[in-house]
Amino acid sequence: MRRADAVAAFTALGMACSAATAQGCARPVYLTFDTGHMEVAPLVADVLKRHEVKATFFAAHEKTRAGDGSLGEHWAAWWKARAGEGHEFASHTFDHVYWRADLPGGRFRVRASAGPDAGRDFEWTAAQYCAEIGKAAGRLQQLTGKKPLPLFRAPGGRTSPRLLAAMEQCGFKHVGWSPAGFLGDELPSELASNAALLARALRDVRPGDVLVAHLGIWSRKDPWAPAVLEPLVTGLEAKGFCFATLREHPAYRDWISAR
Repeated sequence: MRRADAVAAFTALGMACSAATAQGCARPVYLTFDTGHMEVAPLVADVLKRHEVKATFFAAHEKTRAGDGSLGEHWAAWWKARAGEGHEFASHTFDHVYWRADLPGGRFRVRASAGPDAGRDFEWTAAQYCAEIGKAAGRLQQLTGKKPLPLFRAPGGRTSPRLLAAMEQCGFKHVGWSPAGFLGDELPSELASNAALLARALRDVRPGDVLVAHLGIWSRKDPWAPAVLEPLVTGLEAKGFCFATLREHPAYRDWISAR
């Protein structure tokens, strides 16, 4: 993911704080996870449960170190357990399909990084991309027994205004992340140590931020979770922050409740 691709339209801090204050929290942050190789998924779940933190998971059917993919039967019990703990879920596209470019005639150039067509470019209509989002959402509902949020996160956070408008027309609003919310677990370990990533997050995260990490990054030698996740949670809580799901985010709350 690229920090430059983060959605710029996050709600003003005052709105976030006002909404959260009514719920007993004046300094909310919104922890989100995208899928990955899933090796650290049980460890992530343990930290969240131990600290009673609720998160929002954006899921694609990606290759995993164990089992038949992140939305496969091997991981079904894991997803079901997270639903029972009160977490929220949303689509990350089924085959982790990147937007590449807008094309004439309302079409888009896309490339999947998972599934049988990984690495190939295609020209899709808006309806095809919307169906790809819906496929992951449908699978999440099968696995969790819970209706996913009508939100999606484009792989890499890569979008265009035209893509975002088209997806809203078919019922899905995009969620990126705040600049300080890029927690850095995709960066090379030799260039961004866990200690440095933790220090940066504790220094820079602000109320209202949407934070993003993953359930395992293939290229990172020193896993970010739980080494950074647990001290990040406790460190932010010590600074007066609390954690909420995107269902409660003022930028998405009305959109969600209307669907």
